[in-house]
Amino acid sequence: METYLHYALFISLQFCFLIQLYFLIANQSKLNKFKPVESLPEVLIPVSVIISARNEANNLRENLPSILEQNYPDFEVVVINDCSYDASGDVLDEMKERYPRLKVVTITEHDRFKTGKKFALTLGIKAAKNEYLLFTDADCVPASDNWITYMAANFTRPDQIVLGYSPYKKTRNFLNPFIRFETIKTAINYLSAAVRGDAYMGIGRNLAYTKTLFFGAKGFAAHMHVISGDDDLFVNQNATADNTAIEMNPDSFVYTDAKTTLNSLFRQKKRHFGVGKLYKARYRRMLSIDAASGFLFYILLTLCLVFNFEPLLAAGLFMFRLIFQLIIYNKLFKRLDGKGLLWYLPFFDAIYYIYLNTFGLIGTFIKTTQWK
Repeated sequence: METYLHYALFISLQFCFLIQLYFLIANQSKLNKFKPVESLPEVLIPVSVIISARNEANNLRENLPSILEQNYPDFEVVVINDCSYDASGDVLDEMKERYPRLKVVTITEHDRFKTGKKFALTLGIKAAKNEYLLFTDADCVPASDNWITYMAANFTRPDQIVLGYSPYKKTRNFLNPFIRFETIKTAINYLSAAVRGDAYMGIGRNLAYTKTLFFGAKGFAAHMHVISGDDDLFVNQNATADNTAIEMNPDSFVYTDAKTTLNSLFRQKKRHFGVGKLYKARYRRMLSIDAASGFLFYILLTLCLVFNFEPLLAAGLFMFRLIFQLIIYNKLFKRLDGKGLLWYLPFFDAIYYIYLNTFGLIGTFIKTTQWK
């Protein structure tokens, strides 16, 4: 009986190994073939940058000028002051006098109903005068003054959705390396899917789409009852093989500060993972299989080593997968501003799959009631 259990254990390890190898080769490796535009394109289409801000006075004061001073000929910046009770209104009033491109939409708290980010963004989109909409957050700063140019250049084709990338700033905080690692892994997955013509999510810190698509899809109506999901659920429900592009030029990146405490990280990820259950069924299956097979791979590997059952073969499977990861991730981590993080790969990859399964379960059973 013990022998059969050992064989079942090792066969299960091999099965998880093959699934993980499939995701690496068939999915994630596709992003290596994508070549971003290197020279600055000439783009003239009018763009509306939209930012929803709640109690973001300090971030608006620090980051908004880098957006208002973009090197782009025709754009406006629409900031929705969403029920702020700090000095956000005063900061925006001061900036309106300095920057004629700035348009402010103010929402006040109502006793009879609570507003959320989707409501705020909807008002901002209605207030925007342009067809092409580019979204970011108040705590974000573009990597260059050509951010709008690179993102908008994708609209010169028939595309209606542009998926950008938003890395976290590098700091000495103990959580920072893993948060940056997880962000890159997530980006590799969703950007690779888009390259394959099967986009399933985007990040609201750096995302663009057309006003026609938004109103044609009835905005966020399908998931207005969920606090989060203004970015990934909208993309999940409206992206097609023909209407979605990605942008990976480093000048198109948008940076933000990572969480610095476990408590704040928990709240953020609980909110993010809470919308996964509303993805289309095939994407839920794909993400669940990847998460479960990665988690089981490490569990089964550990059991094989601890109980000394084919330890050399088990270690060989681990090394083979690790080598494939290094081959595929080497260029991608550099392109996504993760140079140096590959040194942590064997350790962080295991934590990553534990993290995916943990927050996946939490997101399934716990309802989030605040967007900030």
